[in-house]
Amino acid sequence: MRKFILTLMAVSLVVLAACGSNNEEGSSAEGSDKAEEKGTITFAVTPWTSTVPPTKVAGLIIEEMGYTVEETQADVSSTFVGLSRGDLDVFMDSWMPAHQYQYEEYKDSIEKVSISYKDADSGLVIPTYVEGIEKVSDLKGREDEFGNKIYGIEEGASATKMMRDLIKEADLDLELVTSSEGGMLAQAQREMSQNNPVIFYGWRPHTMFNKFDIKVIEDDYGYFTPSDVHVLANKDLKEKAPDVYKFLQNWSIPLEDVEAMIVKIEDGQDPREVAQEWIDNNQDKVNKMLGK
Repeated sequence: MRKFILTLMAVSLVVLAACGSNNEEGSSAEGSDKAEEKGTITFAVTPWTSTVPPTKVAGLIIEEMGYTVEETQADVSSTFVGLSRGDLDVFMDSWMPAHQYQYEEYKDSIEKVSISYKDADSGLVIPTYVEGIEKVSDLKGREDEFGNKIYGIEEGASATKMMRDLIKEADLDLELVTSSEGGMLAQAQREMSQNNPVIFYGWRPHTMFNKFDIKVIEDDYGYFTPSDVHVLANKDLKEKAPDVYKFLQNWSIPLEDVEAMIVKIEDGQDPREVAQEWIDNNQDKVNKMLGK
């Protein structure tokens, strides 16, 4: 009898284990089916501070809509190629007209979905203590004061090409030194800490205008003008995720809000928490973008 009871208990444990396993698999499969039903939205993230807040805010909202959100780090050239191939779905930080020539190359497969914000300044930046230079043409004959250098961002960026074209057309004896955004700003800060004249590339929204006493000089050659910052998407997004596409069509965010979020992130706050805070404080704007 004892042997029979032990055998019966063993069989019962096996059955219970099997039931538990089946229930877990069923629950997992159900969750997987839901994820697969909605799918994944992939954002391109360029190495600029201005890209992060809009990407995080939009990503959190899209996650709440039931999608999986992924981010892919890429430079501008790779972003446009990825969007055109459908490897990337969305880019939240396309500056027009700076990115217009890339857009023209891939416009058969990429769409301008909306404008995040307008009138974002960009161009050559100098410290305000440098006197007598208000526009690019004023640099002619004074290049040696700046060590005959302009500090810029990474190769492949539209701004890098535009600066080279501007240097050539303005016939300036200046070498463009390219680097990462962080590398460029570190070099500019070193020069400004010694009160030296320095030229570098600047744009808003960015904390450089909060940290340093600097100004964008007028581009009297017409390369750098105030930009409208667009949301771009692969043209298949409309069919792949129509609710995401509609949300992005309604997307907008104030430039000042993006700049304020950049400051918080650079001060050490978690980007997702900063983005969630903006969502919580701007639920009316979020609801409008969602069509509620």
